[in-house]
Amino acid sequence: MSKSFVNKVLVGGALAAGAAVWAIAPRTFSDKRRNYVPSIPDVWYAHRGLHDAGSGLTAQYANESGEYVALARRMAMKAGYGSPSVAGAIAPENSLAAFAAACEAGYGIELDLQMTADGEIVVVHDGDLMRVAGDPRRVADLTYDELTRIPLFPTDAPGAAVAAPLSGSLEKPPLVTTPDSAPDGYFQHVPLFADVLKVVAGRVPLIVEYKFDDNSKWGPRDVELMEKGDALLQAYSGVYVIESFNPAAVNWYKENRPEVCRGQLSWWPQGDEKPSDPGALAKEYAAGALIFDWISRPDFVAYDWHGGNSPQVRLARFMGAVPVSWTVRSRDELAQCDDWFDHHIFEAFVPDEQ
Repeated sequence: MSKSFVNKVLVGGALAAGAAVWAIAPRTFSDKRRNYVPSIPDVWYAHRGLHDAGSGLTAQYANESGEYVALARRMAMKAGYGSPSVAGAIAPENSLAAFAAACEAGYGIELDLQMTADGEIVVVHDGDLMRVAGDPRRVADLTYDELTRIPLFPTDAPGAAVAAPLSGSLEKPPLVTTPDSAPDGYFQHVPLFADVLKVVAGRVPLIVEYKFDDNSKWGPRDVELMEKGDALLQAYSGVYVIESFNPAAVNWYKENRPEVCRGQLSWWPQGDEKPSDPGALAKEYAAGALIFDWISRPDFVAYDWHGGNSPQVRLARFMGAVPVSWTVRSRDELAQCDDWFDHHIFEAFVPDEQ
């Protein structure tokens, strides 16, 4: 092996390492100081609110989730939502009741923003309502008025992870339509972000996630979501930070609202959730390696809790990014990842610190 070849390999390796460092680097300290960027408040963040139905409440976590569901119901009722006579869910994920419950318990809140067909900013995670309401229709195809007549987890017992399908929802094509009027009795529906902010009223800090159908694309509707969501936040007096899987969304804040603490969401593709398309999978791996952080220059990296010890997260932390875990669902998972993260987004168990 010639000395020239070895030198070329060393130079190439150094250039590759330098490029990786440049790509992953977070916002600089001088930029933070210049824009008076606040740090993330040091609290536990309840994933989609403190909820008694929805995300994370699967059989896998049943040993600890009963205590969590009971706490969510007590706190929701303390806040004035539901009553002991309500047999079903009273504080489903991403509902006003779940957010009020988190506030009563003293937890910060992580929540998700999307936009309806009529341009309203609402709080809901999935692109459709199948998992949370048994309704297969997409949020982007429904008006907010319609959403107010679609109950979340309408027939499900507390602790349900997935809503029972509505009649006609499994037909091809689905036959579900919006009721002419809201159902009788107590129920929760997809809320307006403006109403969520009124309920929280600055009592606890928020992690606000902007959600998109395709994180590799960017169009006028995506910009509209950013502008309208941010307008609501500018009028809000409470503490918040923002995050997104889409680096273009985080870049929007870099360009338009540099004073806001911003975070890049990411994960390392694994299991059944990996995209089957090779091109999409390659993009997911690239995002998981944080090489798109050069677009967003985030203040924090919100990473799947399994990946806290990964080289990319450790490098980002070394360079000044604050690591935030998602979503920790048991004390065992917390024990596995606690050393690698400064803050945690949790659900399905009650942290011992509370």
